[in-house]
Amino acid sequence: MADVVVPVEILGQRYPIRSTLDAAYIQQLAGFVDEKMRAAAGMTSETDSARVAVVAALNIADEVFRLRAPAESREAGVAARLASLEQLIDEALAG
Repeated sequence: MADVVVPVEILGQRYPIRSTLDAAYIQQLAGFVDEKMRAAAGMTSETDSARVAVVAALNIADEVFRLRAPAESREAGVAARLASLEQLIDEALAG
């Protein structure tokens, strides 16, 4: 499949995304990232888009890690992961 350029909008910024993936799928991914960025922006008073992106990326990474974890260990490790994530977010915002 040939590369296509798909224009997407994330947190009010337009980005041309070049990919071999289906354009609708790229739009779906961009919508998910936009949703996470907007949620991260609402969690903090930060206006720096790089810091908002870091918080959003940490939230997405947390979701991925939770989905990868075996079902039995999910419940046991939730509190520790949340505390770790909080610390990472605090450090990212303080930096």
